[in-house]
Amino acid sequence: MVAKRSLQDTFAIFEDPYNLAKITPPWLSFKVTSKEHVIMRKGAEIEYTISWLGLPMRWKTLILEYEPPFLFVDEQAKGPYALWRHRHTFLPEPEGTRVTDQVEYALPLGPLGVAAHAVVVRKQLKEIFNYRQRELAKLLGGSAATTMEPVVTG
Repeated sequence: MVAKRSLQDTFAIFEDPYNLAKITPPWLSFKVTSKEHVIMRKGAEIEYTISWLGLPMRWKTLILEYEPPFLFVDEQAKGPYALWRHRHTFLPEPEGTRVTDQVEYALPLGPLGVAAHAVVVRKQLKEIFNYRQRELAKLLGGSAATTMEPVVTG
């Protein structure tokens, strides 16, 4: 998506992990649960809870890369995936800031995880990122982008 805001303003919204609740579907019951207030930086740890299919889950991410105002990368340290790495990039454009998400993920449980992806997870991830795009368009100005079809990476 292209946000109708400056690079610095757009990055500031994304680097605040407490804004994630604003762009996450309500059915996930997303909440930051870190004991200390999280300040975004390389090495920062962020703890969350979500609800998936009615089951509460804990999720912890680690910020692997942090290069304001151009990018940051978070990776699941603990949670439901075998791998979850999310790269956020921000590029200035004449109309504002181009925001790009790239997620690399893999499910646990081998063939059972592949089956779960085919039956449930792919569709839900697409719904989550489509919701995210719509909410970001409202929050940042601009229009929602079409999200790519999720693919299991490993």
